Amino acid sequence: MRPLEGITVITLEHAIAAPFATRQLADLGARVIKVERPGVGDFARGYDERVRGLASHFVWTNRSKESLTLDVKHPEAQAILKRLIVEEADIVVQNLAPGAAARLGLSYRELSALKPEIIVCDISGYGSDGPYRDKKAYDLLIQSESGFLSVTGTEAEPSKAGPSIADISAGMYAYSSILAALLQRQKTGHGQHLDISMLESLVEWMNYPLYYAFDGAAPPRRTGASHATIYPYGPFPAGDGKVVMLGLQNEREWGAFCEKVLLQPGLAREERFSSNSRRSAARDELRAIILDAFAALTAEQVIARLEDAQIANAHVNDMHAVWDHPQLKARGRWREVGTAAGVVPALLPPGSWEEGEPRMDPVPALGEHSEAILAGLGYDAERIAALRRDGVI
Repeated sequence: MRPLEGITVITLEHAIAAPFATRQLADLGARVIKVERPGVGDFARGYDERVRGLASHFVWTNRSKESLTLDVKHPEAQAILKRLIVEEADIVVQNLAPGAAARLGLSYRELSALKPEIIVCDISGYGSDGPYRDKKAYDLLIQSESGFLSVTGTEAEPSKAGPSIADISAGMYAYSSILAALLQRQKTGHGQHLDISMLESLVEWMNYPLYYAFDGAAPPRRTGASHATIYPYGPFPAGDGKVVMLGLQNEREWGAFCEKVLLQPGLAREERFSSNSRRSAARDELRAIILDAFAALTAEQVIARLEDAQIANAHVNDMHAVWDHPQLKARGRWREVGTAAGVVPALLPPGSWEEGEPRMDPVPALGEHSEAILAGLGYDAERIAALRRDGVI
């Protein structure tokens, strides 16, 4: 039995933050009913067609869910949704436009009056109050507002993170907060209102740069793929043109790096490189020494020396290399999930289970489960056909 079997989640979601949170609840066995617009659905369905005609974002964040189409602006659809929540739901999740859920009567105050044990999780860009409450928010904009862009990129130009980290961070805090609310409900019998802000989620991840710039101090520099305050730590090209990523954390490693990798043991005793702060301040000078030492070596030879010196290192993989990563294969981390376009590979959620596995069910087609869900509420085939004809589902 999976941890969340018997728990039902109703979610009005789009894009990444809420779908990522609810997919993880589905991984743990929850029944997740995704409410989508008839004929269109979650707009993330149309982001691209990279997975056999399906959108990469959607395939990633929506497996193991049921898709129910409802035109939530239609009064009858609203009645169906309210009934579904009251009769079935333990949790309601939404990341609609600011204020939209409240206008639909889906605020925690209204829902808890009908069902005191309900847990309602609202995910938004900036939170439910404050001067930015009604401001639209997308991942790039939150990366900018949170200060993330100010410390990411090169000195010449800031850079966003490749993945949607503002969405992902909010989704992770929504997920963990929902699990905490379920534990709290076991103690009290009452539900909870969770107000998850993308800005607050990503600023939490920015606390090291914030403290580094504490009390008016200079913030970390943008240093590309290198570390802003630890050196050497980052990418270094070898003589064959391939790049090796490496990182040193302490003085023991610095000594081993000089002796076994650079073959210059005396370098470790030089005053200009005698601490991380001094190495970081002299990084241009030190980088030239490292590149000169690596110029006669292939990337694999550099990695062999780093391994011998027990210095942390990594290949700079592209996406094709990650698909074929030997560690993921050796640990059996890949499974297959169904989609409307056929079976596709999917990575198991992080973490290992002693007994059983996370749920890895198909990615739903738009409205695939509408009839079954409505039948479960007592609607017969004739009534369901009328709802479809009237554009309610």
